[in-house]
Amino acid sequence: MNRARVGLVGGSGVYDLSSIENLSEERVNTPFGKPSDAYFCGTLNGVPVAFLSRHGRGHRVGPSEINYRANVCGFKMLGCDAILSASACGSLKEELPPRMAVIPDQFIDRTRHRVDTFFGDGIVGHAGLADPVCPSLSQTLEQAARAGGLDVRSGGTYVCMEGPQFSTRAESNLYRSWGADIIGMTNLTEARLCREAEICYASLALVTDYDCWREETEDVSVEVILSILRENADAARRSLAGAVTRVNPGRACSCRDAMRFGVITDRAAISPVAKERLRPVIGRYL
Repeated sequence: MNRARVGLVGGSGVYDLSSIENLSEERVNTPFGKPSDAYFCGTLNGVPVAFLSRHGRGHRVGPSEINYRANVCGFKMLGCDAILSASACGSLKEELPPRMAVIPDQFIDRTRHRVDTFFGDGIVGHAGLADPVCPSLSQTLEQAARAGGLDVRSGGTYVCMEGPQFSTRAESNLYRSWGADIIGMTNLTEARLCREAEICYASLALVTDYDCWREETEDVSVEVILSILRENADAARRSLAGAVTRVNPGRACSCRDAMRFGVITDRAAISPVAKERLRPVIGRYL
C-alpha cells in the first residue's frame, strides 16, 4: 500500500525545508481558487511530503488574505491525509516564555473577515470540532519537537485573531481572563477546514513574545518576532522533519471519517455544480 503524503505548512520564519529530496514544484488549481503558492513535493526522510508556504514566498499574503480553502483543498488533491503546521504565536501566560513551543489542542475564534468552511452554496454540512486537532498527530509532533531540541508544552488554548494588527492591551488582558494560553492569526482556520476535508491536523506554535499584556516586557513587534524565530528555525525544521517519519499511516483517530454523517443536504437536491466543487474534498459522500 502506498503511503499517503504528509502536508507541511510553514508560517512566519519557517519556510526552508531544503532537506526535501526529489523536489518538484506543483501548482494546483482548486475549485476554491489558487493556494498561497506552489506546493513543493518530494520525500523527507523517505516519507512523501508536500510543503506549502502559508504566506507565499516572500511573505506576500496576510493572515486574513490567505485562501485557506484553496490551501487545504490543494493538499487533499495532492493525496495528503495529514498536515503538520508550524507558525509563530504570542504568549498569554507567564509560564510560556518566548522560545518555547506549544502544541495547542483547543481554539477560540476571534476572526470575522475570512471564509472558513467548504460548505454553503447548495450543500449543508456540519463537522464536529469539540476536539479540533488530531490527538495522534499532536502526540507525534510533541515527541519530534522534544527530540528536535525544543522546550515544548503539549496542550493549550490558542486564540485565533483576525490581524494583521496585533492585540490592544485590553484585548490581550481579556484573553488572559478567559484562561487562553497563546494567540495567533492562522491555525484555527486551517484546523476547521482540515476537519471538513477529513485531514488530520496538528500545529507547532513557536512562542515569540508576550503579546502586550506583560508590563515588564516590551510590546510585541515584528523585529522581535523575526529575531526569535531565526533562533528557533533550525529546531522547528528538525521537529517537522522528525515528525514526518513518526506519522503512523494506520493511526486510530476519527479525523479521516469526520464527515461520514455530516452532509445534511438530500443528495438529489445537490446540483452538479455543487457536487463538482466539493468532489476533491468529500467526493466519496456525494
